[in-house]
Amino acid sequence: MAKALSFGLVGGRRLARLAPSPELSHRASRTLSPGSVGGGVRGLLRLEGLAVLALSVAAYTQFGAGWAFFAWLFLLPDLSFLAYLAGPRVGAAAYNAAHSYAGPLALLALGVLAAMPLALAAGLVWCAHIGLDRALGYGLKYATGFGNTHLGRVGRADPW
Repeated sequence: MAKALSFGLVGGRRLARLAPSPELSHRASRTLSPGSVGGGVRGLLRLEGLAVLALSVAAYTQFGAGWAFFAWLFLLPDLSFLAYLAGPRVGAAAYNAAHSYAGPLALLALGVLAAMPLALAAGLVWCAHIGLDRALGYGLKYATGFGNTHLGRVGRADPW
């Protein structure tokens, strides 16, 4: 990894520190938005999404309500995209609400604690959907636009 020596003033004293080279910083700024992860951390989070997908589907085969139910519910969280019609801030909030693990974990707890097999099945399908999205690199959205996620930029880079 290329590093450059840069100098800064701290308390009137000149200090040297290693900083990424301007070339590396420019390249990284094209792919990462502020607040997003990259490199090995991004890969680890995507693997985590793949694991959630695999475990959710495996559990669904044991406790599920049939594959037609799975197919119907699997894409349901993506209806949150419609909130982007009201603007990026509202769209990001709706997308994040539908793509965080809080909702499916609540359904899983309800399904287990209240012995409600449909809630358990719906929670597993919802977890599988989020896991697939994360494995594909679709993270939680920032209000600055649909393409800015916690897993990095989604889609083509702006040519301008």
